[in-house]
Amino acid sequence: MSNSSLAQQIVDTITANRISTTEVADALGKRGVLRGVGAMTENLHRVGIVRPVFTAHDSNYAVHDQIRDIQPGEVCVIYAHACDDRAIIGDLVSKFVTLYRRASAIVVNGMVRDAARIRRERYPVWSTGVTPLGCWNTPASPYPADEAARIRDEVAGGIAVCDDGGVVVIPRAEVTEATLDRLHRIELQEDLWYFCLDVLKWDTKRIVCDKAYLTEPGVLPQAYAEQLQQLREALDRGRPS
Repeated sequence: MSNSSLAQQIVDTITANRISTTEVADALGKRGVLRGVGAMTENLHRVGIVRPVFTAHDSNYAVHDQIRDIQPGEVCVIYAHACDDRAIIGDLVSKFVTLYRRASAIVVNGMVRDAARIRRERYPVWSTGVTPLGCWNTPASPYPADEAARIRDEVAGGIAVCDDGGVVVIPRAEVTEATLDRLHRIELQEDLWYFCLDVLKWDTKRIVCDKAYLTEPGVLPQAYAEQLQQLREALDRGRPS
């Protein structure tokens, strides 16, 4: 399977099952979160291939230039450098990118403005905050080249998942069959945990920490019991579960 078709399969799986940022972060070993980035509009779930965009030094000129290349279904992730507390985009860019370029979402690693209109129109925008103070739309010194190259190498072609919990990015290097398998197993684990909580009335230590369902499989319906082997490998990498 080609990397692009595998990436689309992962996007489709996350979308169809509405896999949350919480679950995706767990599947990545509690990694991948864009720190400080939150939803501008509530109750949205957006997934897509990452298209990184870079701007710097109190100017969004580079944003206006680069967003013309966004493809349908992509998540536009804007990285800002030395833009102080100025908004990188507002409702005009939000409408152009999501309506006319048909991007799945916009993620701004910085501030945005026109918050009321963005929320009223329910544009799928995530940011670190809001301010009425905008950037200049004239050319400025570019985003530091070495850092932009590092970010591009890590996330371009990766997958962004955005919801009320924030934004998680699956790096391009982890767009793999193993990640797809972990996402399926995370979904199975969530279903099983809620069965143990809601039906068996187990406490959360017994479910999450002790994973008693692995040693007491007889209490589970046959459909779960047949899939337990998939959950014997810890899904939280880096620390024992």
